[in-house]
Amino acid sequence: MVKSGRWFVLYLAIIGVMAFLFRTLPTSFLPQEDRGVFMTQIQLPPSSTQQQTLKVVEKVEAYYMTQEKENVVSVFTAVGNGPGGNGQNVAQLFVRLKDWDERPGAKNSAGAIVERATRAFRRINEAMVFASTPPAISGLGNASGFDMELQDRAGLGHDALMAARDTLLAQAAGDARLTRVRHNGLDDSPQMQITIDQRKAESLGVSISNINSTLKIGWGSTYVNDFLDRGRVKKVYLQAAAPYSMLPDDLNKWYVRNDSGGMVPFSVFAQTSWMTGSPRLERYNGFSALEILGESAPGVSTGTAMDVMEQLVAKLPEGFGLEWTGMSLQERMTGAQAPALYAISLLVVFLCLAALYESWSVPFSVMLVVPLGVLGALIATWARGLENDVYFQVGLLTVIGLSAKNAILIVEFANDMNHKGVDIVKATLEASRQRLRPILMTSLAFVFGVLPMATSTGAGSASQHAVGTGVIGGMVAATVLAIFFVPLFFVVVRRRFPLREKTE
Repeated sequence: MVKSGRWFVLYLAIIGVMAFLFRTLPTSFLPQEDRGVFMTQIQLPPSSTQQQTLKVVEKVEAYYMTQEKENVVSVFTAVGNGPGGNGQNVAQLFVRLKDWDERPGAKNSAGAIVERATRAFRRINEAMVFASTPPAISGLGNASGFDMELQDRAGLGHDALMAARDTLLAQAAGDARLTRVRHNGLDDSPQMQITIDQRKAESLGVSISNINSTLKIGWGSTYVNDFLDRGRVKKVYLQAAAPYSMLPDDLNKWYVRNDSGGMVPFSVFAQTSWMTGSPRLERYNGFSALEILGESAPGVSTGTAMDVMEQLVAKLPEGFGLEWTGMSLQERMTGAQAPALYAISLLVVFLCLAALYESWSVPFSVMLVVPLGVLGALIATWARGLENDVYFQVGLLTVIGLSAKNAILIVEFANDMNHKGVDIVKATLEASRQRLRPILMTSLAFVFGVLPMATSTGAGSASQHAVGTGVIGGMVAATVLAIFFVPLFFVVVRRRFPLREKTE
């Protein structure tokens, strides 16, 4: 009993190390995959012209086609379009990379290319240029990293929200754990406001609907109808010619027909003025909000980056808060569900073993080996610099079953011999000797089976690494340690809960 007590002290130390690693292992939702393509967003100050935007686009394209020519196949550019809105001062580039076999090594991965591009684009002073990889799951956000909404929960107004945004971005720029933190939208820009004197317009017989339709045609376009051209249906749009819609004063060149058929100039009932406003007003869960995107610095998990952002938002003036969205929301949800998932898995295994042995005590000798496998999975994942993500959790559930399998091979044999009248210690030692080879064979077969996942390269390799590394580490630990601990667990449990004589 003295020796068994020493082993149980060691076992408790193992559980302590396991709990420590669980708390310190970085968390994330999904590993960042190299999908062979990434995006680059360009945003110039408000009121910048298309020609100025094109000059920055040329610099970015030249960088990719010269500095990264060994990795880049093509660059497709959309000027005037961006994830945060449309305008002359924004552009978006889609960079296509060569096949994974032609980009060997970590330095040629999409993530490494994005990091080099980020450092290079900091030298472009006339615009903000951000390179980012797409999210691991299409449709959950616009880019990898974290995705949050900065909310004005107290109704402080648009100006206060923009000031809070600037403060938050400045604080994030000074934190080494964060990178590429940006507002996924356009800054406030000058806007021309047209004020209509409705009473004067009505006195002149001009209807508001005619005024609106004329403005739509003059400064935009309106759909008229379709027509057939050489077997194809084409649409007809009506819009003003360029010389009559270039400058604010061009509004005075337009006329509106009144009720009597006369033409009334806009200058009679309309005035123009300049103001500053947001090109796009956003709301999230009923509150005025701004979308903030960002990524964790190299070596930092997204879970840590999200915690940092929550701390920075807490420093903002009272009335502002944040909500996670996209993949960040899924990460928070899966992190909260993981403990319940582990508990249910352990309960199911325990109930299956209880039904197998027709005992409530014997399954404990099997379940006690589970932390040994979990420890191995955590150590392997930590040593390789991986994170606690969804794929790791899937591998951890596999380790729970595999750890129990090794213990079952010994406990099943020892339990049968004990039922036949063999002393519990002799039965356990004999079972350990007899089942050693099956344990090693099945464990090694499984380890070598998932080894290609742990060493894979190319598309989807990050998720395979997360599963394969955890399973291999857990399987090795569960095999090596179980050989010594399972006999101890079984003997202690059997002595504490001896067999009951069966009655006829």
